[in-house]
Amino acid sequence: MKRKAFLVKSGAGLGFALFPSLVQCQSQTLKTNQVTPVPSKIIKDEEGVVLNVIGDIQTHKLTGSDTGNQIVEWVDNVEPGVGIPPHTHNREDEIFRVIQGQVEITVDGKTSVLSSGDTAFAPKNIPHSWKVVGTEKAKMITSAFPAGIEFMFQELADLPPGPPNFEKVAEICANYEVYFV
Repeated sequence: MKRKAFLVKSGAGLGFALFPSLVQCQSQTLKTNQVTPVPSKIIKDEEGVVLNVIGDIQTHKLTGSDTGNQIVEWVDNVEPGVGIPPHTHNREDEIFRVIQGQVEITVDGKTSVLSSGDTAFAPKNIPHSWKVVGTEKAKMITSAFPAGIEFMFQELADLPPGPPNFEKVAEICANYEVYFV
């Protein structure tokens, strides 16, 4: 079968006629979306960068510089009663995995108490909050993707000790498109 007849019969000719740069665009897209390889990394439980983010003791295990800016992951070690008020992220999705204790989490108006082994997903632009409940300290692994929010946590950890100035906290968070609701 001749090429022209094949293209007409298969419908590909119409596609090429309407979208002549389709093949070229796909190959260019693949090139621009390639991820720069990053080295593997093993982080022991006692390792990581510890930040006190307004009472949320976070041990950062993986940051954007470790993952090609794909994900940041930290462990929250939090006393009972400590939590994060309702907020949204315009940039990141988050995953919360409880390892120890109990964490009450609200995502999109639905509240659940998570225990060891439970997981919650909070997509970007969806209000969510969490608070350690019960009498036991909680340990939770939190992941955010894409990376970048670790810089906000560093700024919050650098605030002076004592009760936080909520206006300053909200200003720092807004710089990273995190808003309290």
